[in-house]
Amino acid sequence: MNKLIRNRDFLSNRGGKLFIENVSAEFLARKFGTPIYVYSESRIRENSQRVKSALAAATENSQLFYAVKANNNLSILSILRSENLGADAAGPFEIELAQRAGFSKNKILYSGVFHSDEELKFGLKSGVAINLDSLSAAKRLLKFGKPSLFSMRVNPGISGGKIRGLIFAGSDAKFGESMTNTIAAYRLAKKRGVKKFGLHAMTGSCVLDENYFAAITEKLLMIANTIQKKTGVKFKFIDIGGGLGIPYRTNEKILNVEKAMKLAAKVFAAGVAKFNLGNPKLMLEPGRFLVGDAGIILMKIQTIKAAAKTFIGVDAGMQTLLRPALYDAWHEILPANNLNAQNSKKISVVGPICENTDQFARNRLLPKLAEKDLLAILDTGAYGFGMASNYNTRAKPAEVLVSGEKAEMIREREGLNEIIGKQKVPKRLKK
Repeated sequence: MNKLIRNRDFLSNRGGKLFIENVSAEFLARKFGTPIYVYSESRIRENSQRVKSALAAATENSQLFYAVKANNNLSILSILRSENLGADAAGPFEIELAQRAGFSKNKILYSGVFHSDEELKFGLKSGVAINLDSLSAAKRLLKFGKPSLFSMRVNPGISGGKIRGLIFAGSDAKFGESMTNTIAAYRLAKKRGVKKFGLHAMTGSCVLDENYFAAITEKLLMIANTIQKKTGVKFKFIDIGGGLGIPYRTNEKILNVEKAMKLAAKVFAAGVAKFNLGNPKLMLEPGRFLVGDAGIILMKIQTIKAAAKTFIGVDAGMQTLLRPALYDAWHEILPANNLNAQNSKKISVVGPICENTDQFARNRLLPKLAEKDLLAILDTGAYGFGMASNYNTRAKPAEVLVSGEKAEMIREREGLNEIIGKQKVPKRLKK
């Protein structure tokens, strides 16, 4: 099982037991219960520093933003703020979360889609840079006020990534605006007196091909050149989006982020000079790469059912981690209390939710397992807890941050009161 923790130096096999940094998975399960999300602080910092260094080595005029939607826990946001990243917010609450975590407004980029009037007004009032997704939003925003910086997300017509269902550009994507409407939006903003401009595209997710980022950079610079010629605007930044991928399977390649940034920066510098674009900042907004492999779910086996196939029932489910049910996403699974066991049988690992899609693994070759064994699902730091729900009236799990030998609760497990939330029963329906 050791190959499953390759290139994850915050995980270790100590006598067949899984350790996260210097804390055993069994200890975490006993102290905090299961299911539980566990994050490695050292891994988050390591990932952040790696991308920062790669980008800085490739170009001095750059800025890295963290996509808050990947994982919005305030402690994780605080870690990334302390690493001097900016925050890419998808909505007003993410702006407020970023502010609570200590991000200054000049380090927050608001990149929502299909904005409501209320969201646009909130963005204006907050003073953050607003990145718009449509001509409609641009027209409405400029009626409400004049932003200090105006940016549009364009649909460049190309997309990339390996996860089925994650499409961010091209004819089937709801994201980004057409070239014609993008040009119209910049003209309108300039007419209304806006002086500072940005340009943005996000075309792929979980990309493992280093050449992709240079290709999207080149495409976006060509678009910037066309917009500049037709409108006369000068760009303060050009944002190539996120998309830095992580390998979820052991046979997948690992993204060489240093090479990816070097190639993208080389194309960026050449294109800026060629098209006389001035001195725009190259911006990038990864999420998954920074936190994805730093997260693990610990869960216990509750029931083993030998039917037409063997089902291993655990106390986590699709309400804990939606990705397998939503995308048919693959996550490696480890027997955290017996890492040295050899794979011996194909089994299906399932949750307690009343849906047959509630399966973390189908016919997966795993070791012999027993009820009460502790399992770990890897690479759940991104788009894990953020997609969790209360379906089947199940509580959302706790979250714990591990740093060296220290393990701290950073979100308490829900109870029934949290699930009920702000519900109210009319008096006529009460006994």
